[in-house]
Amino acid sequence: MKQFLLIIMSVTFLSSCKNQKLTTSFDNYPAPIHENLWTNYSKESTLFKLWSPTAEEVKVRLFKTGNASNSFETFSLKSAKSGIWQKEVTKDLDGIYYTYQVKINGRWLEETSGIYAKAVGVNGNRAMVLDLNTTNPDKWEKDKGPHINHLNEAIIYELHIRDMTIHPESGSSLPGLYLGLVEEGTKGKDNISTGIDHLKELGITHVHLLPTFDHYSIDETNLDRPQYNWGYDPQNYNVPEGSFSSDPFNAAVRIKEFKQMVKAFHDNNIGVILDVAYNHTGKTKEANFNQEVPGYYYRHWQDGSYADAAACGNETASERAMMQKFMIESVTYWTKEYHVDGFRIDLMGIHDITTMNKIADAVKKINPDALLYGEGWTAKDSPLPEEKRALKKHMKQLPQIAAFNDDVRDGIKGSVFEDESTGFVSSAKDMEESIKFGVIGAIQHPQLEYKKVNYSNVPWALEPWQSINYVSCHDNHTLFDKLKISKPEADTDELIAMDKLANAIVLTSQGTPFLHAGVEMLRTKNGEHNSYNLPDSINQINWNWKVQHKEVFQYYKNLISLRKAHPAFHMKSAKDVVSHLKFQTIEDGIVSYMIKDNANEDSWKNILVVYNAYNKNINYKIDGTWQEAVSGDTFDLKGERTLKNNIEIPALSMYIAFQK
Repeated sequence: MKQFLLIIMSVTFLSSCKNQKLTTSFDNYPAPIHENLWTNYSKESTLFKLWSPTAEEVKVRLFKTGNASNSFETFSLKSAKSGIWQKEVTKDLDGIYYTYQVKINGRWLEETSGIYAKAVGVNGNRAMVLDLNTTNPDKWEKDKGPHINHLNEAIIYELHIRDMTIHPESGSSLPGLYLGLVEEGTKGKDNISTGIDHLKELGITHVHLLPTFDHYSIDETNLDRPQYNWGYDPQNYNVPEGSFSSDPFNAAVRIKEFKQMVKAFHDNNIGVILDVAYNHTGKTKEANFNQEVPGYYYRHWQDGSYADAAACGNETASERAMMQKFMIESVTYWTKEYHVDGFRIDLMGIHDITTMNKIADAVKKINPDALLYGEGWTAKDSPLPEEKRALKKHMKQLPQIAAFNDDVRDGIKGSVFEDESTGFVSSAKDMEESIKFGVIGAIQHPQLEYKKVNYSNVPWALEPWQSINYVSCHDNHTLFDKLKISKPEADTDELIAMDKLANAIVLTSQGTPFLHAGVEMLRTKNGEHNSYNLPDSINQINWNWKVQHKEVFQYYKNLISLRKAHPAFHMKSAKDVVSHLKFQTIEDGIVSYMIKDNANEDSWKNILVVYNAYNKNINYKIDGTWQEAVSGDTFDLKGERTLKNNIEIPALSMYIAFQK
């Protein structure tokens, strides 16, 4: 009787979606949150499982290939408990593809790979039974990512796999692929290092990969045709994207090569962070979730229409028991099976606080060094009450997670939503408090006037590492394009100086630094601000830039070396920042501060940092004797030059002096 009532409820929901009032409550569905719903393989048998409490029948079909073949065997799953359907097939199915199909209200829905698929064939339409042990690289059992004590010790570099190696001057023999990204010894013009060797030379600690889960947008059967997408249209959440593999038709290959990529990064002491988009699915009605339990995994408005806080057609319901279960099990699967070192949560503000904290607990239990951070906002409104959302302003309720600091982002360069808007480095007025807010990592500090900060009139971070400090990312204009568009009168030298000052602020602030791939060589997208589906000619890293802008690359490399060498720039706690960091001169175009008393066990006793956004040199008075560490493009961490009374601070630059 209970199952019959659930079927009636599902039918009611489906009809209510036609702009009628939603009359059912998905919370009444049974929620077997402790049941294992992954396909369970052994040589002797494979257990297929699917949760669909409103189903009348469920079938699993077996195939020899991932596409273009007919099913050679079909089994009916049996209804078990709490809406679970299952079938054990007692033979070795390793390498066999399969699909599920669910019947509701007398109608068979579309075949899918199932939301818990671990391996899929070309274009993700069929799952595959696979002995995952056969996909592990040599010495995989000993593989481990880098150790960090606090998140702000990391230096994150956000990249798209294809972008890094698709340009002819990348020197890659595997352009655009997982293994191309970690191919060593690749060179561009003038013998410059490219690919992973470039990342090692630069000194970053973690790569942040734009979505590499299986997504809809790329036709993997036709990769000779030009195609491009960032990948924020999820299809199979627990499988690597096939277009980055050498053979998307063989389900095992993408898994093997993804693991090889991770291990290669780890062997070079670089962590791997996945960009994940659990907040929406790439399709709505046709999505795998809706082919198993129609409507359940999504939020809806009172009239039954799909909510769309993601601005992608739908939003998922993280607070619902089985969606929460799926999200937690998905991130822990990636952490265990693929050894990834953290997650960037797309539009994290769509998810509820409770689920995000459970995700953090689960991931940290497996990998205490994991990094978790997200966008603390939504794209549109949501039925989820605001007080429950994992928003930037609620970060104090998310003690193991960080959020992107758009206050300092736009404070440095101007609003991402207004092309002409300028920031601190591009001569805007009244941006100094937003810069200070980034310097301290969005915490409470007695020297800040919070009402003057861009978007936040109160501190939102418990600890400084919770602030992901950045000035550019894949979204919106590249840093160089933004500066060029907003300051059309500036010449190239001025634009370069602004660019360097922008990320000098990021890399000497207490928050966690985040760099957009190519920023270290003045990356441009020819003024395009939304390149999610634009061609390689717009999105690719042109390695000739590194040749043309050697001094910019060297500046970024030196900045990273400085940060790594001096832990005073990444203090462990808000208490330490308040105790050791004191702001000095604050006026239009000038922000200076001192880090005192060997902060965070730094070898330098006192450190003076000055950001000069004026397009002219300034004279800065000092007390006592200091040693010069950074002036313009010159980095001398030994401090050979002694300073007294006054310092000449070069135009549009960061200056650092220290006392031993």
